Amino acid sequence: MSILVDKNTKILVQGLTGKTGTFHTEQALAYHGTKMVGGIHPKKGGETWEGSKGETLPIFASVAEGKQKTGANASVVYVPPAGAAAAIIEAIEAEIPLIVCITEGIPVLDMVRVKAKLDKSKSRLIGPNCPGIVTPDQCKIGIMPGNIFRKGSVGVVSRSGTLTYEAVFQTTNAGLGQTTAVGIGGDPVKGTEFIDMLEMFLADDETKSIIMIGEIGGSAEEDAAQFIKDEAKRGRRKPMAGFIAGRTAPPGRTMGHAGAVISGGKGGAEDKIAAMESAGIKVSPSPARLGTTLVEAIKG
Repeated sequence: MSILVDKNTKILVQGLTGKTGTFHTEQALAYHGTKMVGGIHPKKGGETWEGSKGETLPIFASVAEGKQKTGANASVVYVPPAGAAAAIIEAIEAEIPLIVCITEGIPVLDMVRVKAKLDKSKSRLIGPNCPGIVTPDQCKIGIMPGNIFRKGSVGVVSRSGTLTYEAVFQTTNAGLGQTTAVGIGGDPVKGTEFIDMLEMFLADDETKSIIMIGEIGGSAEEDAAQFIKDEAKRGRRKPMAGFIAGRTAPPGRTMGHAGAVISGGKGGAEDKIAAMESAGIKVSPSPARLGTTLVEAIKG
């Protein structure tokens, strides 16, 4: 069972004609034939996008038109911050099942409006401010480097883009490989949370173990740890390794991500680590030991 994306996923690119959209669309098309089926631009509908190696895609004036003409079931958003929320909402209104927003720096109030739309919709949003999602050898949406992935048995979910790559690279080197890797993003208001992905990984027969990478700020990691603890009581448990970024951050300082800030005495690394360990998650002492920590968790 593939998680969220597979070789049949058809993707529209919102923001295709910009430099970022062009570069990463070329990379996606080169990754095992990921099905990028068109771009979206309200003023360029009917034109054709051309990549640097002769790739071409039709451009549609709206997401609804693109979906109707291509059968797209996913979109990726490379639109700059000022217009990104509107782009996400357009995809939600077109009832695109999976929306992946890479854009960093979307105003929080814009995302609050997106979240309200999302909660009443048929769409799932990954991001914003995330690296995307990859199912090895099948589909790549976003900015993750495809060459570090290998088909395997580890589900990876992370708030940190860079540490997503690190977990993937290390599980590849450990001979484990990945089922799917998802960067959920580091913003305080986002679409998909840890629990959503953990539920999918626990239900997936091909996913034998899980890596969860969190950060300081918010309570998502504690919530996820409680979810894992509750599921274990029901007999659903898989070996898990984890890591919390920002352990040395002083209270009140934002570290890298908008959501990575300790405030009001909450969101600190030590509380998150304690919650994860109490749920049976083996927490790595450093990012460099994610792979070996997971191997230790698997061996028990």
